[in-house]
Amino acid sequence: MTMDKLKMHSPDLSQENIAKIRDLFPGCVTEARDDATRQLRLAVDFDQLRQELSDDLVEGPQERYQLDWPGKKQALVTANAPIAKTLRPFKDESVSFDETKNLFIEGDNLDVLKILQDSYLGQVKIIYIDPPYNTGKDFIYRDDFSTPGQQFAIESGEKDEGGSRLVANSDSSGRYHSDWMSMMYARLTVAKRLLRDDGVIMVSIDDYEQSALRKLMDQVFGERNFVAQLVWEKGRKNDAKFFSVGHEYLIIYARDVALLRERKEIWREEKPGARDIWDEFIRLRSLHGDDFKAIEADLSKWYSDLPKAHPAKKWSRYKRVDKNGPWRDRDISWPGGDGPRYDVIHPKTGKPCAIPERGWIYASPAEMQRQIKLGLVEFRDDHTEPPFRKAHIRPIPDEIDGSLTDADDVDGSDEDGDDTEFATQVRGSYFYKQSQVSVKYLRNLMGSKVFTNPKDHEELAKLISYVTPNEKSAVIMDFFAGSSSTAEAVFRANATYGSNHQFIMVQLPEDLEKAESSTSGTAKKTVQAAIKLLKKDGRPLVLSEVSKERIRRSGKAVIEEPCDPGWAKDVGFRVLKVDTSNMQDVYYRPDQIDQKDLLADVDNIKPDRTAEDLLFQVLVDWGVDLTLPIQRETIQGKTVFFVDGNALVACFETGVTEELVKELAGREPLRVVFRDSGFVSDAVKINVEQVFRQVSPATDVKSI
Repeated sequence: MTMDKLKMHSPDLSQENIAKIRDLFPGCVTEARDDATRQLRLAVDFDQLRQELSDDLVEGPQERYQLDWPGKKQALVTANAPIAKTLRPFKDESVSFDETKNLFIEGDNLDVLKILQDSYLGQVKIIYIDPPYNTGKDFIYRDDFSTPGQQFAIESGEKDEGGSRLVANSDSSGRYHSDWMSMMYARLTVAKRLLRDDGVIMVSIDDYEQSALRKLMDQVFGERNFVAQLVWEKGRKNDAKFFSVGHEYLIIYARDVALLRERKEIWREEKPGARDIWDEFIRLRSLHGDDFKAIEADLSKWYSDLPKAHPAKKWSRYKRVDKNGPWRDRDISWPGGDGPRYDVIHPKTGKPCAIPERGWIYASPAEMQRQIKLGLVEFRDDHTEPPFRKAHIRPIPDEIDGSLTDADDVDGSDEDGDDTEFATQVRGSYFYKQSQVSVKYLRNLMGSKVFTNPKDHEELAKLISYVTPNEKSAVIMDFFAGSSSTAEAVFRANATYGSNHQFIMVQLPEDLEKAESSTSGTAKKTVQAAIKLLKKDGRPLVLSEVSKERIRRSGKAVIEEPCDPGWAKDVGFRVLKVDTSNMQDVYYRPDQIDQKDLLADVDNIKPDRTAEDLLFQVLVDWGVDLTLPIQRETIQGKTVFFVDGNALVACFETGVTEELVKELAGREPLRVVFRDSGFVSDAVKINVEQVFRQVSPATDVKSI
């Protein structure tokens, strides 16, 4: 083994600073050979860095060795350009609007990603997307990658004439690949900002753009953050002329793979048969409650009745049961010997238990007591024998810090080498699931074939649980929602594994009648089936309406099946839609308003906007979680919103009096917001801050 050598020189601050730039802007850092030492060193592409930091197109030398295409710089301008848009709530289209933690957002996904930057910056654990595959027949988003940045920033606040920004990307176009790359580059750049430091992005793609997408994600997320490229085999195509290309890829990157390694995060999935045992445990607990002896008796009989070939038969050692599920005993001694020796008091006899010959596996008495408190140590009848560890078929929640733990995995490794006896395994890079399974399932769920190639929600559910081994509540996002398979996958993962993950689905309201006129064959029949479904319910003929209906139906289906008791059974979703700002132009450009317009614009809020509209724009602007509980109260004849208790109080009524202001101040909210023109007099408006300064000085007071 070669010993690491001391540097024997002061730190190379230049390289350290460049490494920091690389963390923020991976695409701006490359490698160059040092002229003096001939060693490779990190180097900054200053032209690209200038573009990252500019709202306008930066002119510079011709783009050189790197991933490059016409329109790349403008795509970055597009990603960074601000927009004057907001999200409006639609309670009638939602399910359990007041209680749910899930979101369905209707609109252009680039707009949505920008709007969510403050509320969900660094909050999303998993992004899964299944973008258009750029076959020349699919649709891509029509972003303007040629207009100057300033002009684009203005234009991006308006909808096009048809309300749709989807166009076919013909392979005869000279920009066939470039347009697709620009569309994806802008969205991935903004999406990266939403990922947690330990977040993961998974992108489905086929052979058309697989190589380009891989390079593009190297550019956005950094090559060192590549995790894996999975092959999803969906079945043989017997009508193929050369080879049957029935697979797709799933490209996976981490936000910071070094952090995942530092935290010793290990991804595992259940081995065949483990799921059957857990399902039987859930069924028996619904019958016997906390009578674990009765559950154990029935579980033992269930094991014995299984056919010899059943995969759960090999896990019959998991026959003991407690509140955390089936478990088996494991040795509590230090592997290899010479382990620590200290007293562990037996709970019944009050005397020290016999110490294993090899010493305790836990390094300190404090860790031993933590394991006992978690219920992972089982004592014998008396102190004359050492206790043993419990190894549950599933990791259990740590009631101390909320993480998951298990006696099988004390330090991130299976220390006694007994891997074959633990009911989890690492996934391979290849997996098979016939595509027609999800097609048939969705056809039965929806009553007709309304989607041509839906992703398999069961496989997505497994992946979601696979990459969230240490938590029970995470935000999952899909900004190319399509058939909303990801939403159902979240439901299924929660129902199966007892998690309470929440989703954010984003889908453009694509005009289905226009799509019908521009498609043929199977695709046309699918669009027609979707139109028929929506007409039956009297809903707008747009794709997002079909997506929402799929979530409604799948939620009802999941909740009627056996569910893990740890799941809160949240199958609702709040519907929000992208729209222009609630504020009049005078709010943004007061210097451009003529004197003759002043009387018409006394109120800076658009007349067609509701108090709920204003509330959600405040939530967005203040960077508040858009799923927080909202309560409405009538105080002194005025409607007042309370968000997450006293976290935010909002009143957008007119005629607000000083008495109302004082009463709200008495509630001592963290934040309060009023309508700028809502006060009964200028004197009351002037006194608002003074009232809060006296009664609730910690409150942040704002007006719109």
